[in-house]
Amino acid sequence: MAIIRTENLFKIYNEDTIPVFALKDLSISFELGEFSAVVGPSGSGKTTLLNMIGGLDIPTRGKVWIDGTDIATLKKNELIDFRMMNIGFVFQSFNLIPVLTAIENVSFIMELQGMPQNEIKQRAIQVLEEVGLADKLHSRPSELSGGQQQRVAVARALASRPKYVLADEPTANLDGKSAMNLLDIMARLNQEEGMTFIFSTHDQRVIERARRVVTLVDGALHEDLKKNGL
Repeated sequence: MAIIRTENLFKIYNEDTIPVFALKDLSISFELGEFSAVVGPSGSGKTTLLNMIGGLDIPTRGKVWIDGTDIATLKKNELIDFRMMNIGFVFQSFNLIPVLTAIENVSFIMELQGMPQNEIKQRAIQVLEEVGLADKLHSRPSELSGGQQQRVAVARALASRPKYVLADEPTANLDGKSAMNLLDIMARLNQEEGMTFIFSTHDQRVIERARRVVTLVDGALHEDLKKNGL
């Protein structure tokens, strides 16, 4: 059963002058527990699709349904609450809060969700250890390398065990060992806890691990390949 679905989705920039189609009549669905990669050339609409699914951007036309709700119909505060309680984001630009340490960045969403403080601290330490940053708990983003900041961003997205994880180029700044370690963690959470993962990626390592590969070209669906036996 589809739990994420787009229906005739358009995202058009400069519609009144020279229109640029970031997404073009895109209808696609994802089922609960998928581990999927969205691929395609730069400018094909990968990040735009993730932003639409996550409610970070508004469709020009069309609909985005999550768990039976057309998220474009939600009021701003309702959408914020929905994202906070259901979706974990990994942004290509990290989006860490500069004045907070690694453990504070990872704890932030869980605090907004109202989780108990002892549980927040325990979970934040656990995920930072899992991504290999046990010695960087109290480091601020400016004290971390790009790869380390990326791992903090991934830990933050996974810490509250969201139902859906939308990851924009999550391995782009990582070496081979760190990338494979993160993919192992995500695959385990997918298998054991049923988290749904949708990646936007150019990384062949992610594509090889994905059980479904969706290819976009010029904002439209070009190919949708489900791998057998994975």
